[in-house]
Amino acid sequence: MVKDIVIGIDSSTTATKAIAWNSEGYPLAEGRSVIPLSNPRPGWYEQNPEDWWKSAYESLQQLWKTVSPERVAALAIANQRETVVPLDKKGNAVRPAILWLDERCFDEVTWLSDKVGKENLHHITGRPPDMTTAVYSVAWMLRREKELYKQVNKFVEVHGYLVGKLTGELKTSWASADPMGVFDIHEQEYSTTILEALELAPHHFAEAFESATPLGEVTSEAANATGLQKGTLVVAGGGDGQAAGLGLNATSSERAYLNLGTAVVSGIYSQEAHITPACRTLIACNGGYILETLLRSGTFLLTWFVDTFLDGKADWERLEHEASNVPLGSEGLLLVPHFSGCMTPYWDGGARGVLLGLSGAHKRPQLYRALLEGLTLEQVMMTQGVEEFSNKKIEEYVLTGGGANNKLWSQMVADVSGKQVLHPHSTEATNLGAGMLAAVAAGWYKTRNEAAASMSQVVGSLEPNAKNHQRYQDLLAVYRKVYPQVNTLNQKLSSFRTS
Repeated sequence: MVKDIVIGIDSSTTATKAIAWNSEGYPLAEGRSVIPLSNPRPGWYEQNPEDWWKSAYESLQQLWKTVSPERVAALAIANQRETVVPLDKKGNAVRPAILWLDERCFDEVTWLSDKVGKENLHHITGRPPDMTTAVYSVAWMLRREKELYKQVNKFVEVHGYLVGKLTGELKTSWASADPMGVFDIHEQEYSTTILEALELAPHHFAEAFESATPLGEVTSEAANATGLQKGTLVVAGGGDGQAAGLGLNATSSERAYLNLGTAVVSGIYSQEAHITPACRTLIACNGGYILETLLRSGTFLLTWFVDTFLDGKADWERLEHEASNVPLGSEGLLLVPHFSGCMTPYWDGGARGVLLGLSGAHKRPQLYRALLEGLTLEQVMMTQGVEEFSNKKIEEYVLTGGGANNKLWSQMVADVSGKQVLHPHSTEATNLGAGMLAAVAAGWYKTRNEAAASMSQVVGSLEPNAKNHQRYQDLLAVYRKVYPQVNTLNQKLSSFRTS
C-alpha cells in the first residue's frame, strides 16, 4: 500500500490529538483523548505520565476508523513544553510529572539563579529565570524530595517519554529539550554548568536531535497498543510553540505566529539567538531560533470571566456582539491581564492583574471588551519590544488557537498592531507542524521550509482600520505606564494573598 499520509501527535496539557495529514497539509482523520490533570495543593499541577501514553494510543486508535495504518509514512510529536517527569532505571515514574503551570518552585528560581548566575542562566538557555521552566521543578525536587531524587535515572519531557514508549529508546528533539531550561541553545547540547548545580549530568536526560531527524521505529509492543504498523518511522518533533510556528509557515521574520490559546504565545523567526528580557529565545523546528513572547493568561481569562460572572454559562456570540457595540477603549476601562504573574517582558512572578477606571456605568460588555483589549495591548507592546531589540519588522500575524475564532479579538489584533492578520486553513497548527517534520523525514520534501510552504495555506485576512489604529496608539501609551506604576503596590499586597 502507498504510504501517502503522515501523522502529527500533539500532546498538550489537556488532551492528545492525533491527525493524519496528506502532502498538501489537509487532515484526513483525527483522534482525540483527554489527559487528566491533578491539582493536589494550591499552585501544584501534576500528571501521571502513563496518562500521556494512554491518551496518545487512544487518539491513534481512532484514526484507523478512517485511514489504514499501512498508509503511514512517518509520525512526529509536538508536546506541551516545560513539563518534566523523573524516571527510575526501569522507566517508571518516581513521582508524578510537574507541569509548566506549576508554581511550587518559586523559591528555587532564586536559589538556582544565585548558584549559577542569573545572567549566565539567561545566556545559556535563552530565557530569564522564571518558574515556568522545568529546570526549577528539578531544583525543587533536589531540595525538597532528596530521597526520591536519588532514585532518578532520567528527567524526561513529554516528547522524550512518548518516543520511549513508541520506540523503546528515550530520545527527543532539540526543540523539546530546549524548553526544559537545561539545554545550551548555542551549542545544542545539555549544559554541564547548569547540570552540575543540580548534581546531574547529560546522561540524566534523553538524547536530543535536530527536528525532522529519524529517531527510531515503532516496536511490536507499541504497535499492539496504538494500531500503528511495526517499523513505522518515528521522527524528532518539537515543543508545541515551535511546531506551531512551522505549521503556520512563520519561517521568516516578516511573519509572526500568534497563538490565542490558554496562554497567548507569539514568535518571530530569527537566524540569530538574541538574548533579551523582551522575549524567550528558543531553538526553532526549522533551524535558527524563535523569539517568543508569552502571556500566561490568554483564553484562561475568558473562561475566568464566564465562570465568575456568568456561572460558567458561556454564550460567546452574545458576548462578542455586546462587546462589539462598546466604543474603542471600553468607555474608559483598562485591564492589565497579569492574573498569573508576568513572563515577558517584566519576568515578575508576583505580578497581578489591574482594572483601571472602573465606575458604576461599566457593565458586562465593557468588562469583556476591556479584557480583550488588555490582552491585545499587552501582546502588541511585547511584539514591539522584540522588533526594537532584534531590529526586525514583522508585516503580519498569522493566528491559531481557540481565540482565533473570535472575530472581534482578531480584528482588534489588526487594529492595535497596524498589521495584517491572517487565518490559516487549519487551526491545528501545532499538529500540522509535527506532520511537516514527519513529511521531511519521509522524503516528501527536501527541507523543512519547503514542507511549511507546501503544507500551510492562508484562507482569510483582516486589514487594520487606520482610524482605530491611531486611536489605539493613545490607549497603548497609557497602558505602557500602568505596570511600572502599580508594581510596587502589587508587591505590598502580596502579604494578603492566599494563592
